Amino acid sequence: MQSGGRASSYVCDVSDQAKTKATFSQISTQARIHILINNAGVSHIGTVESTAEEEFDRILRVNVKGIYNCIQACIGHMKANGGGVVLNMASIAGSAGLAERFAYSTSKGAVIAMTYSVARDYVAHNIRCNCISPARVHTPFVDGYLAKNYPGHEKEMYDKLAKTQPIGRMGEPEEVASLALFLCSDAASFITGVDYPLDGGFMNLHG
Repeated sequence: MQSGGRASSYVCDVSDQAKTKATFSQISTQARIHILINNAGVSHIGTVESTAEEEFDRILRVNVKGIYNCIQACIGHMKANGGGVVLNMASIAGSAGLAERFAYSTSKGAVIAMTYSVARDYVAHNIRCNCISPARVHTPFVDGYLAKNYPGHEKEMYDKLAKTQPIGRMGEPEEVASLALFLCSDAASFITGVDYPLDGGFMNLHG
């Protein structure tokens, strides 16, 4: 990398506990794990009536159990090596009532609760745990969703979704990354057990 760092990639199904533990064991033999960012997740649209059991199980298996598996696999390593930082990706869907997001909202509410619990249990071990709750962020998922569900009207629907944020636009992935970088840095060493809305005013500015 241009900054002089090194990067390695590992393929892992985070919903599989045995594979997750094996992957983290492999990583920990090569270097100390200072930071864990739980970013794996899947989305879903539907009400409680329209959400099939297998869909609900899939959302919880990835969005909730996946985070549990990753934290459990490396928290002992962090304890033994003087601490670390855990950052979970949640969503405003975990705190606000959004239409037709039953399974997704359930999973992200769990992520927020998990964040508080881990922060409390490991604060004495110099392990900080926070989460970020973005509103709509412009990603390939958004473009794919619009192309599939609104062919020929993508721009119109994009603008409509963007304006649901009081700030008038969707967030950008780089903005989420900037907050993540701060929360994982020493500049945030006094911050733990916090859910950070990154929402363009969605939660508080609709009045």
